[in-house]
Amino acid sequence: MFSFSQTMRDTGYLIIRVGIGFMIMLHGFPKIMGGPETWEQIGGAMGNLGITFAPVFWGLMAALTEFLGGICLMLGLFHRIAALFLTFTMFVAVVMHISIGDPFMPKIAYPLELGIVFIGLFFMGPRKWAIDNVIRKKKQDL
Repeated sequence: MFSFSQTMRDTGYLIIRVGIGFMIMLHGFPKIMGGPETWEQIGGAMGNLGITFAPVFWGLMAALTEFLGGICLMLGLFHRIAALFLTFTMFVAVVMHISIGDPFMPKIAYPLELGIVFIGLFFMGPRKWAIDNVIRKKKQDL
């Protein structure tokens, strides 16, 4: 019987973390570069949750979450915080697409799938190859 070693599991997890992190980072970059008009449009989605003030701020936060959160996932830096913020961002996207009557495929399914991945990453943690582990080890050595 063939069994995967822990190193192979950690390698697989690293591939998922880097791949998803890179793709969400690429997804967020044009949103950051879009400027205040883009941020206001994105931030308007918070209105579906009853939050109607400061749409430019919320849009910028969503764009930064996708871009910086993707980088954090790739590096395994502040991994759980990034995964939690990304999960919330995808939740807002799902609610927004539902509220405007978009079809399930692909408009609702895409952020829903990513939200499921991000919540899974949150619970799994960064695993072996992550900057978070280096930071944790240095704190324990002090």
